[in-house]
Amino acid sequence: QVQLVESGGGLVQAGGSLRLSCAASGRSFTRYAMGWFRQAPGKEREFVAAISWSGGSTARYADSVNGRFTISRDNAKNTVYLQMNSLKPEDTAVYTCAASTRVISRWQYEYDYWGQGTQVTVSS
Repeated sequence: QVQLVESGGGLVQAGGSLRLSCAASGRSFTRYAMGWFRQAPGKEREFVAAISWSGGSTARYADSVNGRFTISRDNAKNTVYLQMNSLKPEDTAVYTCAASTRVISRWQYEYDYWGQGTQVTVSS
């Protein structure tokens, strides 16, 4: 069992930055690939970014955030981060982190544990 708690959301102007954190507790954090997903009002939840258990260069991004968002992890702190730069109003959503036993994945059904989410609102 893995418990995930997100933090760092808030209100920011377009062009600004935020860093989301996801703290994990429970079974060994390093066993899991981690992902960030988001859901905007009236829309389906969508993939944002994922990182393998080892971190480093093994990361995947949605086309809509590639080049603006960076996922990273600190296995010593059991935490995964999402650095979001050049934010746009269309990035407004609830952002949720998730853990997967896969090497890395962009598919929601391959994630076993989910956090509660944190709201990100980007004003124009």
